[in-house]
Amino acid sequence: MALDHLAIAYNESSADVMSRQLLLDIARARFNQPIYFSGISNIAATLNFQVNAGATPPFTGNSGTTLMPIFGGSASENPTISIVPMEGEQFTQRLLTPLSEDKLTLLLRQNIDVDLLRLVTLEFRTQGEEAVFHNRPRNRRDYAAFRRIVLHLSSIQDRDQLYAEPLTFERHWTLPSESISGKEFQALEQEYSIAPDSTTPIYHLTKQVVGRTVLTNYDPLLLSNEERIRLNDEAEKNAPNDLLVDIRPGYPGGEYPLHGKFRLRSFSNIMYFIGRTLAAEPERDVPKDPRTPPVGENPVSVIEISESNRPPADADFVVKYRGRCFAVRPSRGTSWNQTAFRVLSQIFQMTVTELPKPGVPSITIAQ
Repeated sequence: MALDHLAIAYNESSADVMSRQLLLDIARARFNQPIYFSGISNIAATLNFQVNAGATPPFTGNSGTTLMPIFGGSASENPTISIVPMEGEQFTQRLLTPLSEDKLTLLLRQNIDVDLLRLVTLEFRTQGEEAVFHNRPRNRRDYAAFRRIVLHLSSIQDRDQLYAEPLTFERHWTLPSESISGKEFQALEQEYSIAPDSTTPIYHLTKQVVGRTVLTNYDPLLLSNEERIRLNDEAEKNAPNDLLVDIRPGYPGGEYPLHGKFRLRSFSNIMYFIGRTLAAEPERDVPKDPRTPPVGENPVSVIEISESNRPPADADFVVKYRGRCFAVRPSRGTSWNQTAFRVLSQIFQMTVTELPKPGVPSITIAQ
């Protein structure tokens, strides 16, 4: 029972500390101050239980030789918590390196609202980079266009017609039969499908390839193999933090066709983006494009952080910084704010490295 209580208590405390630390760094970013992180690398808790029993003559009255029993017990907890600062070149590089396409794909496959691209995306670039729409509220025209693009993708997702799938296709080669020895043939068989040509002395080699991820309003398997190769070749020209988007006419959402790429932010950039929206560059309401059908949610702020003199009564998390209270509060009627903060926490977990752990047991019980 003690172990169960202890493990749950430390679990809740660790989660609460991480959430408040994220909120504190958002407050620092609001004042354009450096963000700083530390982590709990190890918890060693020792529980001591002692029980004693005895007997003594009664203190009052006349009971002859009757003895009075005495029972006693005690319990103590001696936790040792190791807190490690997250710093150094490796951690800083991870903070400053933009999110990769595969990390965003991992989040999208958890069925998060694609509208949360507002949190992780720096800009949207059209095909050939003819136009660039920056996700910064100070650029009023770009910001409105970016919001409408993401909102349109969200409307497609609401209809369960948005795909975030890696392109799979086949590559083909031919090799003269006489150029392949027996050992080379066996080695090629492990990676390629090999078939002899019935008319000429050559082998046809085929390999299944998993390529880059593309955000589409259609199942990529509906395309021909050659179309998937061309689309993947286009995606391969992009940086690792670019996500290709291909919304075509003739499919759900095709009334607003899109072809371009999202450029993703680093975690540091995400934090300072949220910090700027608290005062310097507040987000604002942007209505959907006329071609976009009604959508379920279109919140003004991607994460609503309140700033006040006193802690709000309904806050999930509150921290104090420079005499002000910063809080994450529930969204009215939805779970948007909690979801956005959870995604921020997951991105942070994908950014940090594993903390060093001393060679001691996590929890010990002594009796």
